[in-house]
Order: sequence, then structure tokens, then C-alpha cells
Amino acid sequence: MTAAGAAALGAYCPELRASVLLSEALLHGADTVHLVKDTASGQSFKLGAKEHFLVSRMDGGHSLEEIGAQYAARFGRRLGDAHWQRLLRMLGTRGLLVGSPEPAPPAPEPVTRGLLRGTLPLVADADATAARLHRALGFLLAPRWTVPLLALVVAMEAVLALHAGELTVAAWELFANPVLLAATGALLWTSTALHELAHGVVARHYGGKVTEIGLRWRLPVVIMYCTVDNYLYLRGRRGRIATALAGAVMNLLFLLPFCALWLFAPLNGATRDGLAGLLFLGSVQALAMLLPVPPLDGYKVVGQALRITELAASSREYLKLRRRGDPAAAAYPRRARVAYTAYGIGWPLALCLPLAAAAAVAHHLLTR
Repeated sequence: MTAAGAAALGAYCPELRASVLLSEALLHGADTVHLVKDTASGQSFKLGAKEHFLVSRMDGGHSLEEIGAQYAARFGRRLGDAHWQRLLRMLGTRGLLVGSPEPAPPAPEPVTRGLLRGTLPLVADADATAARLHRALGFLLAPRWTVPLLALVVAMEAVLALHAGELTVAAWELFANPVLLAATGALLWTSTALHELAHGVVARHYGGKVTEIGLRWRLPVVIMYCTVDNYLYLRGRRGRIATALAGAVMNLLFLLPFCALWLFAPLNGATRDGLAGLLFLGSVQALAMLLPVPPLDGYKVVGQALRITELAASSREYLKLRRRGDPAAAAYPRRARVAYTAYGIGWPLALCLPLAAAAAVAHHLLTR
């Protein structure tokens, strides 16, 4: 490259398109990576820490010469023109830079609406719907509301645990009463729908974008869904963890008024038993979502808390290397070794809790 060309390259101020999202640093296997997504084209990929250092500074206000100087100060070496050209070519080819050919929009996913399985969007503008819900209910996300509400939920679950035997029997006897069973099923379905909307509202609170709200059926199961397009790119772990927890918390909040009726209202025996069955099944539904196994919400919470992407697969691969005595296992950073080992041990132990609870329920029903 000529001196004039090198000078022009150094003065160039690249700028990422506004549609490009960058995640924070995440562990992936033994490596630290950053996720990149272009919401305009739908393409996504991973960058290493050094590449992210460069790309994250491409805001149109810094020249390559300035970015290169910052890179040299951080990593102790200056990049050559050939490296810059390869990086810019890669970003330009993908359509991620302002001035490069715009990427083709993602092909619409085929809509399946058969009798046995399919999806059906319910609103034309899901993000606008989530925004309206957030304007109406977003005040509940302030600490002065969330703290007492969470305290009520914890107190409710403690009370229900003390009455576990009664609740278990009531839930079992629901299946002998078609009317109460249908009413309980309808309420639990409503709770599931609110679970999905809660994910969307909390994500919107932290800057997320809801791309679709609809129904999905795999007969005989029909559920509501809410898709948050940029969940992994929300600013701060707190927002991502809160978004993942929102559904289960909503399920438990939904039970609060029914718990109050069950505890304090003068009810006949059938109604009281129906409420008890709802409280038992609703609590099981909510707490099961917090198990740390994919694709449940609890798995997402653990992954975000540890700042690891594809936690289950990475843990499985690391433990496989350890069992074989492969030297590659020693190349993992200490944080990764601890996290993958803890998850590999922890998730089977976590699954023992619902299995033990199921065994206790069966024993209670058989010996009452």
C-alpha cells in the first residue's frame, strides 16, 4: 500500500450500523467471546476479545489510527494495514458498516398453521403492545413495589409448604372433578400467558425489543409465546436476569389473590379444595421453570449470572476432557473450570429436588 493509501486508511472513521448489537464478554468453552447480531439481516456470530475491542470503537467518531493506538496501548502491539483491511472487508461484506451494501433482510420464517401444529401471531406490532403494557405496569418494577411483592410471594410459598399435605390431596382430587379441573386448567393457561407477557414487559423495561406475541400449538397443547429479539444484548446482567426471572415471578404473583381467598375467605369445601389444587399446581408450574436445565428460565438465569454462553454444552465438553485426562482441559481459565465443574455437579442435584418432591407426594397419597 502506498503512503497516501496508508494515510487515507488511518484517517478512515468506520461506523457500525445502528442495527448491529454487541454483547458483553461471555465465556464460550475456554474462550472469551462477544456475540454480534445484525437485527436488519438476522445474522449473528462471535468475536474474540481483541476483535471486539476494535469493532466496539467503530462509532464514526474515531479513526483507525486512533483505534489502533488504543489497541497498541491495551495489547502491546500495533496492527498492520493488512489486518485492518481484512477486518473492514469482513464487516463490509456482512453489511455491518455504514456505507457498505445493505444486508438482505432475513427471509421470513415459513408460517405453519396445520391442524396438529402451528403458530399464529396475535398482534401486528408486538413491540408497541409491550410498550403499552410497560407504560401501564412498568411502575411495578420499581424497588418500592418489587421488594414487597417478592416478600409476599416468599411468604405465600412458605405457607403453602406448611400445608403441603392438604394441597397435594386437593390437587389429586381435582382430577375426579371435571368442572373444577377445567376451571383450574383455564386459570393455569392464563398464568402461562401472563408468564410470556411478563418476559416481554421486563425486557422492554431494560431496552429490549419484542418481535412477536402469538399462539403456538402442538396439539393437544396450546401455549402463548413472546419473542424478545435482543435478549442476549440487553445492557447489564441485571436486566437479562430480571427478564429471565419475570415469567416464574409472574406465575407466583398470579397465585397471590387465590392464596388470600383460600386462607381468609369463608368457602365451601369444593371451592376451597379447588383453590388448594390451583395453588399446588401453579406453584409447581412456576418453580419448575427455575430449574437450571435448558431451555428453562432457570438455565438462562444461571448462564447470565456466570456470564457464559451455551453453558450446558461447554460444561459437558470440559468435563469430557477432564475425564479423559486431556491436557486441553488445563488450558481453560480458572473461572471456566470452576463454573463448568459446578454446573456439571449442580444441575443433576437440582433435578433431585423435584424427583424427591414427586416421591414425597406419591408416598403421601398412597399412605394417607
